[in-house]
Amino acid sequence: MFLKEVINGYNIEEIVGSSDVEINDLCQDHREAREGSMFFCINGQNSNGETFVKLARNYGAVCVVCERKLELDLIQVVVKDVREAMSAFACNFYGNPSEKLKLIGVTGTNGKTTTCHLISSIIKNSGRKIGVIGTLGIFYEGKYIPPKLTTPDPIFLNRVLKDMADNGVEYVAMEASAHAISLRKLFGLRFCAKVFTNFTPDHLDFFKTMDEYFKAKISFFDDVKYCFAVYNSDDDRVRNSFIKSGKMSFSFGIKNPSDVFAVNIKETLDGTFFTMNVYDEIVEIFCKLNGLFNVCNCLAASAVCYKLGFDADSIKRGLNAVNAVSGRAERVKNEKNKCVFIDYAHTPDGLKQILSSLRKTTKKRLVCLFGCGGNRDKTKRAVMGEIAGEYADFTVLTSDNPRFEDPDAIINDVEKGLKKKTDNYITCEDRRKAIAYALSYIQDGDVLLIAGKGAEDYQEIMGTKLPFNDKKYVLELLRSEDKN
Repeated sequence: MFLKEVINGYNIEEIVGSSDVEINDLCQDHREAREGSMFFCINGQNSNGETFVKLARNYGAVCVVCERKLELDLIQVVVKDVREAMSAFACNFYGNPSEKLKLIGVTGTNGKTTTCHLISSIIKNSGRKIGVIGTLGIFYEGKYIPPKLTTPDPIFLNRVLKDMADNGVEYVAMEASAHAISLRKLFGLRFCAKVFTNFTPDHLDFFKTMDEYFKAKISFFDDVKYCFAVYNSDDDRVRNSFIKSGKMSFSFGIKNPSDVFAVNIKETLDGTFFTMNVYDEIVEIFCKLNGLFNVCNCLAASAVCYKLGFDADSIKRGLNAVNAVSGRAERVKNEKNKCVFIDYAHTPDGLKQILSSLRKTTKKRLVCLFGCGGNRDKTKRAVMGEIAGEYADFTVLTSDNPRFEDPDAIINDVEKGLKKKTDNYITCEDRRKAIAYALSYIQDGDVLLIAGKGAEDYQEIMGTKLPFNDKKYVLELLRSEDKN
């Protein structure tokens, strides 16, 4: 593809050199450049992209996209925002694959992963082909690509979307993280539907304030030219924003009047029963997922799918077919009949939602094991400690992904909040030992929640990702008990 085709339709500040050069590849990492590459000069938190331009040229790059004219003998495309341009050019280079798919974007603090997988189940059980892109990885037509980011970078994302379209995929349910929205990763993609699940505190290490965080989330809905929006009417800030906007949107919720809502909700450890009104059609649902928050996720998925043309019976089949979403309020089945749940809850609201749900259905003691990630928002640590102290009968504080922080210092931050509510807890920095202790502690009728990491298959310590998965380790411990 020629450079002039790659940049077609985008507002360019200046082109230094010929636009008739052939572009064979796009890259933002100079080590991935090859003969005929277009290199995007991205400035990160710890590096300046201009530093690597000459190295990219040495690997074969013939063009650089930058925000100011550089002193070098290479074709240059000067733009105001390299990140936005990278997204636009990636769309063009891969033939604008989102226009050949029905792309559904899901944003919100919590519930993105589960909502995408519920949408997928509804559509798949209706005999249609769908792909999923998100925190658990990329799934389509028997293919699986392990996760790197919740929302992939635009070059890789458009490459995958093209392959999905080439393989006959019709629909794609995709998580849209606040970071991806803020960094313009989704610019140029055409969505047919967008969902806002909820808005609660998170990522303040990056966005600094809740206002800035919300501004990023809601900006996802600035362009709804080709699509409709679905939002959570129980979230005041989200609801008010959509009502004021006047954009074509539909609501879901439990507490407030909505286009799709649930009544007669009955929570059990095996799942949740509820009656759903989906645009005035009544459907009885048993979802094998736990918690009111998952009822909301079911409502969000149903609201989207119904407007995309799937009838109430198809929606019921799809919701009933979901047995679990990996690492999301996932019950660990085991022959010991120990009641253990794995959940990704790593925010105050996420931890509160899963604990309050399990609190209602736990016959005896509710035990919570969790930690907080390092080099992330420190303000939520004590808050999460208070929440654990309020809802759990016993808490095991441990390490999550400490990254480059001292694990004991993180635990101390969480402990400050926990102490305000209870003295019924222990601390154990080693996550393996902590899980082993918690498993030995619980008895019949007790419930153990292992929170924070969900389906992650690693623990990140001092820049190294060490293999580790909560669920696998729980099953390993239970099997070893049988041998002893």
